[in-house]
Amino acid sequence: MRNFLKGKKMWGYVSGAYMIPKNIEEGDVVLIDTWEANNAKIITWINNSVEHSIGTQLAKYETAKEVWDHLQRLFMKSNFAKQYQLENDIQALYQKNISIQEFYSAMANLWDQLALTESAELKACGAYIERREQ
Repeated sequence: MRNFLKGKKMWGYVSGAYMIPKNIEEGDVVLIDTWEANNAKIITWINNSVEHSIGTQLAKYETAKEVWDHLQRLFMKSNFAKQYQLENDIQALYQKNISIQEFYSAMANLWDQLALTESAELKACGAYIERREQ
């Protein structure tokens, strides 16, 4: 989503660089309309990219930045219950009757999700990152 929004030159709405214009003058109504239209587009794109159960949580937010911040808290912060579930899923994953490529993709997906729950301190530790990638 980040790359998509950067490609559309709308990342600033999510990062907070583009805020709704304040102290408007009469001629600035167009600026507000443009900001609101772009903000609504981004929220729609995000809603169309997440599961329905997550999308319903996002309805209470009015700006793309608030939506993004909520998703970041949901998926990027350390969450011990989520870590535990992912570790169990990794241990329980067997190749069974799927191809090696499908098995590798499933395993890599679980490890990538687990990496998203790591604390900032772990992400800054080069030795840990190297070992994790092995």
